[in-house]
Amino acid sequence: MDTSTNPTTGPDPYAGTSQTSEGRVFTVTGQDWDELTASLADEVIGEERLVVNMGPQHPSTHGVLRLILELEGETVTEARCGIGYLHTGIEKNMEFRTWTQGVTFCTRMDYLSPFFNEVTYVLGTERLLDIEDDIPEKAQVMRVLLMELNRISSHLVAIATGGMEIGALTVMTIGFRERELVLDLFELITGLRMNHAFIRPGGVAQDLPPGALDEIRGFVALMRKRLPEYAALCNANPIFKARLEGVGHLDLEGCLALGITGPVLRSTGYPWDLRKTQPYCGYEDYEFDVQTWDTADSYGRFRVRLNEMHESLRLVEQCVDRLAGLEGAPVMIADKKIAWPSQLAIGSDGLGNSLDHIRHIMGESMEALIHHFKLVTEGFRVPAGQAYVPVESPRGELGAHVVSDGGTKPFRAHFRDPSFTNLQATSVMSEGGMVADVIVAIASVDPVMGGVDR
Repeated sequence: MDTSTNPTTGPDPYAGTSQTSEGRVFTVTGQDWDELTASLADEVIGEERLVVNMGPQHPSTHGVLRLILELEGETVTEARCGIGYLHTGIEKNMEFRTWTQGVTFCTRMDYLSPFFNEVTYVLGTERLLDIEDDIPEKAQVMRVLLMELNRISSHLVAIATGGMEIGALTVMTIGFRERELVLDLFELITGLRMNHAFIRPGGVAQDLPPGALDEIRGFVALMRKRLPEYAALCNANPIFKARLEGVGHLDLEGCLALGITGPVLRSTGYPWDLRKTQPYCGYEDYEFDVQTWDTADSYGRFRVRLNEMHESLRLVEQCVDRLAGLEGAPVMIADKKIAWPSQLAIGSDGLGNSLDHIRHIMGESMEALIHHFKLVTEGFRVPAGQAYVPVESPRGELGAHVVSDGGTKPFRAHFRDPSFTNLQATSVMSEGGMVADVIVAIASVDPVMGGVDR
């Protein structure tokens, strides 16, 4: 079907031939399905096949996705994704910012798990700088702490929005209730609820504020009481299970063929988790179990995420215990040619740096002040080379391929985002099923379009 000519305004110079299948195209805008079929009853279509544009909308994707569905009755015979509605140009923008400023961009890609974006980029930068062994222990523990808290908050959104799409509104309300508690901890530690830019090359931006460990302990204790609510509402709920069991089936062979990772892969029973298989940030020193399921369907992915939140609480507890013994330890590398001078002290009005902090910077020496100025404005140089250090994000393998030409800015930064790769499974999971099951299948993949369209 050619959509390049509008019958009312004439040719559209910006519209080419659409990528839909041959035949008539019907855009369904929310009306009852019976109304659509009734309106077509008197028309001669020639065959019982519809091509329906679902979207662009948010079908449990945390971003704008368009689905092109070919239907026979209510059975999906073909499903394809249309992406690009949330494109931000983050990777290109990073080529025009210093290595430290790049964190401010990449944290905005997968906005439900920003700390993982920061960590994979920073780990690649640190590998190019050859300072991986010089990162302070406290900084590494804080990175693990923030990532595991972030894993909990991301899985809560996945379960909450997936439940909402199938009518389990209680799951949605309690999911966001718990996520707010995690975001409060993020705000306490970093000053922001999201888009933190807190993990920097060489360590982290600042030390933990007073009382943070007690707040985290209280959160862990509360979550141990509340997580079983999800199990009580969903695990053995016959309506919930009927909507998820056998829906979006994708076996191990299919996952490996498509490069799919994360809970989708682990729901096939394969225990692939980069925290165990290729440890980073000291994960080899923590005790936790890789969670798997054996059904390879949407229900299995739900159970994997639910169990992973329990494991993340275990990891958070271990981080808190370690941080309690690292009071006053450094959180940034000692090399002043790399260490970002951001150990800030806020003024009594809460609106800027304290005068004591400014006096400290201004009063050290003229050379120190000049170095501070050059490090902030120009940045440090990174030896020429390239690095790729993947991490296990809530959605699977997330990696940053960073390339340096020896300058103060990345020559290239490209991210292997799991949401982009995992969306390949949409057609395999949806075709042969019902229209209503398409949303369940996509929700079980848990794609975030900010990472897809980066």
